Parts: sequence; structure tokens; C-alpha cells
Amino acid sequence: MTFKELIQSNSWLSVEAILLQLYPGEEENIFGYQEVFEKLMYLNPEDSEIEIVVANQKDDFDGEEYVDVSGNYKNPKSEEEKYSQALEFTPWKEWLGMEINQESLLQFTELEIIAHCLFEMTFIGFEEEVIQEEMESIQGSMEDYLNMSDEEKEENMISLEDFLKRLKEEDEGEEGDEERD
Repeated sequence: MTFKELIQSNSWLSVEAILLQLYPGEEENIFGYQEVFEKLMYLNPEDSEIEIVVANQKDDFDGEEYVDVSGNYKNPKSEEEKYSQALEFTPWKEWLGMEINQESLLQFTELEIIAHCLFEMTFIGFEEEVIQEEMESIQGSMEDYLNMSDEEKEENMISLEDFLKRLKEEDEGEEGDEERD
């Protein structure tokens, strides 16, 4: 079953109820989700070599459980294609042409799959143009980095260890602020 077939076989009102149950903080964005859902009903799907995988995961950093939406190549042709693929920057027509992984269909209801996919595909925004602009910005930043000299890289980058240390310090600072309130 493709994502397009899943979309066409379910109503927005049913999807909306599940979306709000799974992501209660998204109530303020519900009209954005509805517009995307309605656009998907009328877009023509493009064939894709990737299938959508929806799976329960546990965060390595804090142990929190979450639902991950990613893609797997059905017939990987390179080492890179053997690994899970991020989908948030994928054009919506391609999403629609992707098949849903069979294991995902067994673990989640159709409505849950649609809700999780809508959340993933709109993570950057509710307009494809905004999503593509963000992708181009990221690619530009990557090109800038690749064009830096070793000295510039050293000057402008920090280690993962230092980054995580900064995050921890910020979190501790925020917790202290909350305790004072």
C-alpha cells in the first residue's frame, strides 16, 4: 500500500483526531496539517525506490521513547542506501509514491501512520517551498564548511563533547530559573 492510497482511504476528521491525540501540542497548527492533507489528496504520486518505515525508537541520549518515520531503499545499490534515510526534505509527490513498510502496517493503524507521516513531512513547515528553501540553506552551509581551510574549521567549529557540555549547562541554567519562579 502506498502513502497516497493510505491518504485516499481515510478522512481528514479521523486523521485529525489521531494527530491531536498523538501530538497534542500541534493543536495550534491543525489547519496547516489539514491544508497539507487536502493537497496530498490531489497531488499525483511519483514512483519511489524508498519505502516508509514507522517504528518505535528509544533515544540514545535520554532514553525517551518516540516514533521515528524514515525511509529504507527497497533495493539498495550502495552502502549508503542500506541505512535509514531521513524523509523530511523529500518532495511530497515522492512521499505519496512510497509504499508503507509491512512491519509498520502491523505495528500501527493506518490513521497513526498518516499522522506520524504528516508530522514528519511538515517538521520544517507547511509549504513545500519553505521546506526546499531550508534544504538549500543547509546545503549552502555545508558547501561553506567544505570550502573552509583547516584553520577556519578549527576556529568556527566545536567538538561534540563541548557542544553536549554547553547543552547540559543551558539545561541546568533553565532549571535553576524555573526553581526561582
